[in-house]
Amino acid sequence: MGTDVIVVGAGVIGLSTAIRLAESGASVRVWAAEPPAETTSAVAAALWGPDFADPGRTWAYATQPELTRLAADPATGVRLCRGTQASDIQGEPPPWVDRLLDVRMLDPEELAPGMLVGLRTTAPIVDMPRYLDYLTARIDVEIELRRITSLTEPAAEAAVVVNCTGVGARELTGDEGLRPWWGQHVVVTNPGLDEFYIEAVLGHEWAGFFPHGDVVVLGGISRPDVWDRTPDPLVAEGIIARCSAIDARLADAPVVGHRVGLRPWRAKPRLEAEQVGAARVVHNYGHGGMGVSHSWGSADAVVALV
Repeated sequence: MGTDVIVVGAGVIGLSTAIRLAESGASVRVWAAEPPAETTSAVAAALWGPDFADPGRTWAYATQPELTRLAADPATGVRLCRGTQASDIQGEPPPWVDRLLDVRMLDPEELAPGMLVGLRTTAPIVDMPRYLDYLTARIDVEIELRRITSLTEPAAEAAVVVNCTGVGARELTGDEGLRPWWGQHVVVTNPGLDEFYIEAVLGHEWAGFFPHGDVVVLGGISRPDVWDRTPDPLVAEGIIARCSAIDARLADAPVVGHRVGLRPWRAKPRLEAEQVGAARVVHNYGHGGMGVSHSWGSADAVVALV
């Protein structure tokens, strides 16, 4: 039997899309320049959250129930976690607050310095290395490691190609609106945290920490247009300092690792089809730091286009 669809890319967007296509009855292959464990998705913190605008908002709303369902199975790496979200952007609750679970707005004296609004909620949180292993097993096809220089390569072997290459899509498509937003996380031994904390800020540095069993993933930072994936020791120091200011237990937590990834930032995610030779190419990239939150909703949108 021939291949109906080749999905290019094996991050969370590519794997979720491949699963949905296979579930729809298509014969699917996955090509990737690097295995899932080496993608930007593996670096993610990763907390589900809504988006402020469509189409991302619709995709996030569609992803929430799927992640909530997966949280019932510990093997997926997904669980529901209580935590705090805060922001220095505006003093009002976010417009999507009614979509959150078990919400309690914080009183002003409960906010960290500089934060204007905050809330406590319960949300899906994802241990990405485990989750990527789960998705890889669920797709049940061998990921073919091959770095392509043109989408005409998969288009020569399948009637449909889905481009989920993240920042790699800039070179493949010539899309200069797609830019890397460099991020770094510090992984520490968990000193006893069982709740997450995340800030939405106007600047490029913030505090965020996400407990995943024996470790806590600390962030965050964003540097536009940086391609080098080498961890920066000074950035790590700043991340630990900001997170320790929120929870002092993190100050002396042993560091067990550093993770760097390139968020595929675009003013608006690209999800559309075009013709490349005899093949229909569907692009699904440019999700920035929202890849996990957009994943299942954008995968469903790809199936609708295919």
